[in-house]
Order: sequence, then structure tokens, then C-alpha cells
Amino acid sequence: MAQKVLVTGGGGYIGSHCVVELIEAGFCPVVIDNFSNAVRGEGDIPESLRRIEKILDTRIEFHELDMLDRPGLEKLFKQHSFSAVMHFAGLKAVGESVEQPLRYYRVNLTATMNLLEVMQTHGVHNLVFSSSATVYGDPQRLPIDEQHPVGGCTNPYGKTKYFIEEMIMDQCKAEKGWNAVLLRYFNPIGAHSSGLIGEDPQGIPNNLLPYVAQVAVGRRKHLNVFGNDYNTIDGTGVRDYIHVVDLAKGHISALKKLNENCGCKVYNLGTGTGYSVLQIVKAMEKASGKEILYQIAPRRGGDVASCYADPCLAEKELAWKADFDLERMCTDLWRWQSKNPTGFTNNNMTS
Repeated sequence: MAQKVLVTGGGGYIGSHCVVELIEAGFCPVVIDNFSNAVRGEGDIPESLRRIEKILDTRIEFHELDMLDRPGLEKLFKQHSFSAVMHFAGLKAVGESVEQPLRYYRVNLTATMNLLEVMQTHGVHNLVFSSSATVYGDPQRLPIDEQHPVGGCTNPYGKTKYFIEEMIMDQCKAEKGWNAVLLRYFNPIGAHSSGLIGEDPQGIPNNLLPYVAQVAVGRRKHLNVFGNDYNTIDGTGVRDYIHVVDLAKGHISALKKLNENCGCKVYNLGTGTGYSVLQIVKAMEKASGKEILYQIAPRRGGDVASCYADPCLAEKELAWKADFDLERMCTDLWRWQSKNPTGFTNNNMTS
């Protein structure tokens, strides 16, 4: 029997790409999502999962469930024997978290506490957590390794990731049988090579790449580049972009690490290379064959000049390394965006 893995927030961008990798690696994912950032497809399952079923010719077990619904979570754990949990579910917009801090604390922290308590009750002690490089705050040194200080977060979203990491670490200390891998993502972009699933932000994109792709496809007039006076190669912000499929494969490596009874481990998932906003614009122009208009705008509060990973520890301990370069990230993103100009609602009449 294939090991059952609970995937929370599995209808979303990163979660859905991890569902693909789980199935391909021989695991049996059981997905929960509350549709807060996933598009509803036919049969009341996320459109992303419906398409994965097509790509892989399989069926995916899905439950519509909000993790604030503790009894619903209990019921699910009674029905299944999970070998591990991959926890992606949560609110994730930096700007929105500054405007609505209490909502972010309530949703992200309560959901995780419910999950950890229900796992404890049902004897499920293996967890992979979707964390973020935002826990590092303003970089004190580059590249950022896992020993870099954490907690100096510049926004409530980042603080929720930091608090959740602390909760998981404390639980692993208190309960010797627990194993957790905390994965600190840098900037996931790109899409599955089929072009059938990808990032479909609801409303105006908060992240650079979906916004650039929407300009290229004609959905938006131009890109605002926030600040061109940073101390970087061309004055624009530099970030470590990683292909979402590489990121998803890192989760499979993390799952295997749990089998070693590893206790609590932390790894960066990035490429170790930083690219500027204008370098990204050029790469997307090349991939799409379209001109991408942009305007220079004032800096945004809370943005740092440069941020990129030292990914060596993941390579050493997880035998994982990012394979895809920026050109491939942009090519795959453009395939998704050009096939689906309006995202998942394109050819999905139920939305």
C-alpha cells in the first residue's frame, strides 16, 4: 500500500505542484483546501487537482476543509492513517498581512495549532512545513544560510511563519518521536511543463513573475518597478527565484528525510543565484517574444535590496539541488500563462 500523505492547502500553487511529485514518487496524497486561494472546478474539487488527474490519469482524494474547523480535522484523521503531513495551508500576502495582522495571526497560527494537536492525538508525528525566507528579515549577510538569525521579520506574514517554526521546534523537543522538516522557500516561480497548472493569483498579483506574465499576455498595461536606486547590479531589487517543480521535488526529499527519525531540521530551498527585477523582465521578454512595458515607481516599505540563499545544506543532507535555470522558469511560466490567459477560469465553465 502506498503511504498516505495529508497535503493541506493542496489546491494552491505550490501545494498542487507537490501533489504531482508525490503521486509520481509513489505516495498517495489526500488533499484538503478551503478554496481561499484555489479555483473551484467541476465536482467541487480545485481546478488544479482536476487537471492533475488528467495529466497523470489518476484520481485524487480531496476534502473541502478549513483548518479552523477542528472537528472536521479530527474526523479526517479518524478516517485515514497518515504516514506524514505536508502543511502548505495559510494566508500568504505580505501587504495584506500588514493591513490585517489579526486575521493573519488567527488563521495561520490557529490552523497550525489545530493540525499539531490533532496529529498528536492520532499518533502522526511526521511533518514537512512550508516556511519562507521571510523569517530571516533584512539579510545581515549574503548568501543566507540556515544559521542566519531569524525572527526580525518585517511583516506579520513572515512573523506567522517564524512563530509556526518555533511551535514545531518546541513540539519536536517535547515529544521525542516527532520529526519535522522546515523548508524555507525563496521565490518560487514557473509552472509544470504541461502548461496545465501554474500560479493563478486571485486579484492583482502580489508577486513579480505572475504580474510580468500578465503584462506579457495583455491583461495588464505595464509593470511598476518599485525602486531603481538600490545597491544592486542595475539598481532594482535582487531575489533568488526557484522553479516550483524543483521546489516540489525538495519536499519529496524532505519526506524521505523524515524516515531517518531526523528530529527537527531546517533547510533553505533556493538556487543560490540572485536576479534583479530588470533581468527578470528581459528573461520574460525573451521567453514570450513580447515587449514588457515598465515604469519606475518609489520603493515599497519593507523591501530589501538583495536576498538569495546558500542552498548547500539541502544538497548535503537531502541530496537535493535545483536543476532548472531562469530561462526554463520563464519558458514554463509563459507556456502556462499563454495557454491560460485568465488562469484556471479559462475553460472552466463552473467558475
